[in-house]
Amino acid sequence: MKNLLLLTASILALGALTPAFGADLAAQPIAKAPPPPVTATLNDWTGYYIGINGGWGSSRNCWDAGGILPEGCHDAVGGTLGGQIGYRWQIFNTVYGLEAQGNWADFSGSNVSAAFPADTIRTKVDAFGLLTGQIGYAFNNVLLYAKGGAAVTSNTYQINAASTGTELAKSDNIRWGGTIGAGFEVSLTPSWSVGVEYDHLFMPDSNLTFTTAAGGVATDRISQDIDLVTARLNYKFGPALPKY
Repeated sequence: MKNLLLLTASILALGALTPAFGADLAAQPIAKAPPPPVTATLNDWTGYYIGINGGWGSSRNCWDAGGILPEGCHDAVGGTLGGQIGYRWQIFNTVYGLEAQGNWADFSGSNVSAAFPADTIRTKVDAFGLLTGQIGYAFNNVLLYAKGGAAVTSNTYQINAASTGTELAKSDNIRWGGTIGAGFEVSLTPSWSVGVEYDHLFMPDSNLTFTTAAGGVATDRISQDIDLVTARLNYKFGPALPKY
């Protein structure tokens, strides 16, 4: 009888504990898997690119007849349109690059010769090219850079009659020099970017020979420096990198 009473008491006690234990289990939070990480696009400037550019230029030209007699200076100004192709590679935030650029140009200007007032001297820049190295710093999708390298220009020079504008003599030349510049570029998508660039071309003096219609010969030493401001549109081959 005594054992039966103990067994009954034990069963009742266990029954009383079961709801409390179940309540404790129900109160435990259900663990959920963390959401997948959200990825953001990290712009990478590494890759080949091709693009177009257009803008304005000014060529400063000073003529000296026979290399010693100043005839004066003038600015040949006008528009330009061209293209570029290059490759960039990015190491951390530093961006290195190589670029080749070729442009058609229509820069022209003239002045009345100080040494020969009956003549007008005229300069026209027909085309130019740049082969440069670049170094820059990337702020994600914004790139600031400097550049420098070689430059080449194609030019036409005329001596005209001041009173009538009739061409008296003409000469052409191609000259090589150097260039420095700077610019900024903004990546709009992983492939497309736009920018603005300034370049200064340092061209050496050149001695030109002019042959007149009558068979006469004249020589001039002509100096040249060029300033360029262009807007650029580039397409880069290769995707941006995901950043977690």
